[in-house]
Amino acid sequence: MRRLSGGRLVVASHNAGKVREIGDLLRPYGVETVSAKELGLPEPAETEETFEGNARIKAHAAARASGLPALSDDSGIAVDALGGAPGVHTANWAETPQGRDYAAAMGEVWRRLEIAAAPEPRTARFVCCLCLAWPDGEDAVFLGTAEGRVVWPPRGGNGFGFDPMFVPEGGAETFGEMAPDAKHAISHRADAFRKLVAACFGDAPGDAPGDAP
Repeated sequence: MRRLSGGRLVVASHNAGKVREIGDLLRPYGVETVSAKELGLPEPAETEETFEGNARIKAHAAARASGLPALSDDSGIAVDALGGAPGVHTANWAETPQGRDYAAAMGEVWRRLEIAAAPEPRTARFVCCLCLAWPDGEDAVFLGTAEGRVVWPPRGGNGFGFDPMFVPEGGAETFGEMAPDAKHAISHRADAFRKLVAACFGDAPGDAPGDAP
């Protein structure tokens, strides 16, 4: 597997929450991150029906446009009683004419669960697919998951997206209630990052991304 040791890396996202989490996770590895938004790169159309397909679209577009390695994250929440929805369309459920409204999106998930009279626990999982792409077209893909359940009402002001309604398996707090370090230890993104680091990074000081202190 091709290695990446330090240097500058484009985070192929315009989502400030994702950019922040990825920067935190990569910091121990001496990687300087810059977002696609900071570079003025457009958001490519996500036309695939899989997390892997959309992650590849974003990473390759950013790598070609910037001439730098680029890391994309395509992620979402899959609710079992909704047949895995919203899934790859998670961000679309939050779209409004005024921008993304995740409070409304969480409400829509719960509304559909209520209509379906879905039994408790209402199991779900967060899925994260990371794609690391180089300007020459090579890439590597890593998939991570976090099992849990959705709850109502949403709780906590940390995290982003659907975090306030997701309780990880074995836990009592939502991702929105957890401190960032605690979430990083068990999240779907941390799971994918552990696989990325094992494959593409050399030794680094401190703990691996996502490991508990």
